Amino acid sequence: MRHSLVAAFALCVLAGSAMAQQPAKEPIKLDIVSDSLPKSLTGSPGNADAGKKVFLTRTLGNCLACHQVTSLKSEEFHGEFGPSLDGVAGRYTEAQLRLIVADPKRIFTDTVMPAFFKNEGLSRVRPEFVGKSILTAAQVEDVIAFLKTLN
Repeated sequence: MRHSLVAAFALCVLAGSAMAQQPAKEPIKLDIVSDSLPKSLTGSPGNADAGKKVFLTRTLGNCLACHQVTSLKSEEFHGEFGPSLDGVAGRYTEAQLRLIVADPKRIFTDTVMPAFFKNEGLSRVRPEFVGKSILTAAQVEDVIAFLKTLN
């Protein structure tokens, strides 16, 4: 029950953050190759410091609401719903991490983790959020850069 409440809270916060994104004129197309996104969404590497901020900010990624990270133990409210992200850079390639953040159901079909870079094929989307992704391509790349620091 506690896990469900945390996940529901995280999803509500994330849904609210979508208001900051402009609706895309076209559906986001992900260039998936072998369960990964090998190409950067922006054409350049992300910034790990900016990614950490997205990771921690409740109105953006809010990743800590569901995941634990030992190096962030000074932060409050680590979630227990998702797996620990300690060592995630050693478990997945950068390309796999990019797809997991962008559209995790492509890898983990039963996950409740939201798709952070998808703007169609979603269910129960409030009208004001239609056509919007939770994060921008640059924010996804920044989160990937941060996750790569979690060895």
